Amino acid sequence: MNNNLKVGIVGYGNLGRGVELAVKQNEDMELVSVFTRREPSSLKTVYGANVCACEDILDYKGKIDVLILCGGSATDLIAQTPEFSKNFNVVDSFDTHARIPEHFENVDKAAKDGGNVALISSGWDPGLFSMNRVMGESVLTEGNTYTFWGCGVSQGHSDALRRIDGVRYAAQYTVPIEKALESVRNGECPTFTTREKHKRECYVVIEQCADMDAIRQEIVTMPNYFADYDTEVYFITEKDFLENHTSMPHGGVVIRSGSTGENNSSKQTYEFSLKLDSNPEFTASMLVASARAVYKMFSDGACGAFTVLDIPISYFSKYSSEELRKNFL
Repeated sequence: MNNNLKVGIVGYGNLGRGVELAVKQNEDMELVSVFTRREPSSLKTVYGANVCACEDILDYKGKIDVLILCGGSATDLIAQTPEFSKNFNVVDSFDTHARIPEHFENVDKAAKDGGNVALISSGWDPGLFSMNRVMGESVLTEGNTYTFWGCGVSQGHSDALRRIDGVRYAAQYTVPIEKALESVRNGECPTFTTREKHKRECYVVIEQCADMDAIRQEIVTMPNYFADYDTEVYFITEKDFLENHTSMPHGGVVIRSGSTGENNSSKQTYEFSLKLDSNPEFTASMLVASARAVYKMFSDGACGAFTVLDIPISYFSKYSSEELRKNFL
């Protein structure tokens, strides 16, 4: 009998597929099953994983160490994470920043009721970027922290577009405003509004007879997603979308621009950056590492909700503390 970490995947879109790929790259893990709201027999996975209906998930209680939830933040995770954490250890990538405190409270109660560990809002932002924002400010106590995303496709924002009635396909690109980024890197410590740092570009294919003007208005006024940005909406053909907007690059930077020394005379810059060919595959890889951390927390006797800010960095690694000290410190 092997002692591999037994993983389940809930949802098999781009992110769920990425998780299947990532589990295959981690020799200390195995995929037990994919759970879907679709007809299981219609779903073909990359490596031929077992596929079951979501309604049968409780049949796997005790057989799965950690469930990785791969739904969208707009409507899926807000309900699924509290529900599944009653019976399983879970990881999600909930990325609606304004609602994270609310989501945390709901998941924390459910996970504690079930005696499980739930790690919410993992991925790269929130996730790795969150960790670097905290570190940058902790080290450079005098200064300002800036986060720039893109240019790239946001999975969460694209999902929010696709939930609009009449939308067939959609991709949303987050684009940093170069003038703002240059100012930060020059150590000017400027103050920006949300609108001055990024713009959003939406490429949308609508259903026949859908109301284009109503869809545009719903997009540009959508709270937490587009209302606070200059948002450009482009309605394109299905052919154009499939040819030019199905890859998912992304990335961005966290910059802490600060100063140290007597009279703050020394300018210091802390910068962490990502350049990603595949947003979902990278996010999935972080979720898989997070599953390892969750199970270590659970094995330590923890329960309730956590974020990446609450977990020792060593818990994400497959290596022992001795190996980490020897090879990485």
